[in-house]
Parts: sequence; C-alpha cells; structure tokens
Amino acid sequence: MDLTNILKAIKEGTIDLETAEKQVCSLGFVSYSNIAKLDSHRKSRTGVIEAILADCKEPEDVVEIARVMAGESKRALITRVSTPHLEALMRAFGPDKLEWNSRARTVVIHDGTPAPSTGGVVGVISAGTADIPAAEEARVVASEMGCETVAVYDVGVAGIHRLIPELHKLKLRNPGAIVVAAGREGTLPTIVSGLVDVPVIGLPVSTGYGAGGGGKAALLSMLQSCSTLAVVNIDAGFVAGAYAARIANMIAAAAGTRGKTEPAEQDEEQGEESL
Repeated sequence: MDLTNILKAIKEGTIDLETAEKQVCSLGFVSYSNIAKLDSHRKSRTGVIEAILADCKEPEDVVEIARVMAGESKRALITRVSTPHLEALMRAFGPDKLEWNSRARTVVIHDGTPAPSTGGVVGVISAGTADIPAAEEARVVASEMGCETVAVYDVGVAGIHRLIPELHKLKLRNPGAIVVAAGREGTLPTIVSGLVDVPVIGLPVSTGYGAGGGGKAALLSMLQSCSTLAVVNIDAGFVAGAYAARIANMIAAAAGTRGKTEPAEQDEEQGEESL
C-alpha cells in the first residue's frame, strides 16, 4: 500500500492510526533476504541516491542487491568494488548493462535508462595523479545524481602555475560546488576556496607517508583552513560527491524556478503599462 492509499484508508476509517503509522514506517525500502533493506525512496526524501558499498559484502550478495536496486530505480551504483565483486557482476549482468570505472572502483548497473539530468554542475579537482581515485569516486556519484561534472586533475601546489588557467576554464562552466581532493599536506582546497565564489568541499586522500601519512595531515590541514571549507573524512569520495551534487542541484532548481517566474512578472508589468 502506498502513501496515498494509506491516507485514503485513514480518511475512510478502514484502518486505525497505529496501523497506518506502521505502514508508513515500512514505506520506501525493499528487503533482500535477511541482510539488506534497500532505501528506494532515499533520493526523493533527501536528494541523495542510495549506493551499494561492496566492501565487506560477499560478491553474490552484491549481485542480488544490485539486481533489486536496479529493478526499483533503473540504475544501481556500487562503490569500492574489488576484482571478485567485478567478476561476479560481469557474469550476472554482462558488459551491456554495466559501467565500470577502474579508477573510482565503481560500477553502475542499468537497464539502458540514462542518469537523470538536473542542470547542476560540479567541479572535481585533484592535487596529484595519486589523488584521482578518490576524486573519480566523487565525480561518478555527482554524475549519478544528475550533475554535469568537470574534472581538473594534477594541479597541486608543487606546481601552482598549473592550477590558475584550469581554474579559469572551470569557472566558465559555472559550477555550483567544487570538490578538491588532496593528499600529503592537503593544501590545495584552501587555495581553491580562496579563489572561487562557490562552496568548496575538501576531500583528504590517504596518500603520503611517515608522520601524518595516510591522509591524517591532509585532513587536519583542511580542518584548520583559513578559507571557508566543508571537509569530509579521508577518502570519502562518495560523501564529497553527494554533498557537492546536493548543492549544485539546489542551485539549478532555484535557477529554474526563477526562470519560470521572471517572464510572468515581466508580462504583468507590461500589462500594467498597457493599461
């Protein structure tokens, strides 16, 4: 029973409030076996898609969860995909229904339905080539949430002259938010945030070694930034991409609303003048 029918049943007096509350609480998820309950309404409820984290799951469970999710949502995003997971997914779905990103370690299962287009734009920047995997995970997530993505890679502070021309090109695309992935000392998000007028999400990456290695120095550096930053956890590409996409999608939706109302206001003004 969907929400509309539940409300009708309450109105008609065919179910009581306690029963209706239980039914409402059970809406929006689909169970697989006894180990997973897929939140199929998450995107409509929060604006963020649900993804399948393959890490620590058996390959056969990932396959079946992906099958259920793709059936519900037409597309299923799987992150942190290992070789055994990928092999199982390839056997189950075949190459025509599977998009594999080797850098991001993500798979998208679909029935041919394209990702939605929201009009949002997200920039994704990496400091070094070693930071690209985390950046690519963020980019894939933003794409699956309907955003156009613009990637700028290997423009770290060791050669800061590489950043400026690329940043000018990126700004011409009018991104709603920018994810900046950086390891080692994690300086780049602070610099980018000081040069652009859109929200920047710092994504610390577990590159680097010795004291402060594994992303710790990058995380602390971003948290201590003198520029205004939002910062996610180490290697949290999914979170960075989803947060950036939420911002960009809200901006695109607001711009679309303004675009619809402005002509009406103009017509009204013209009408008053003609009177």
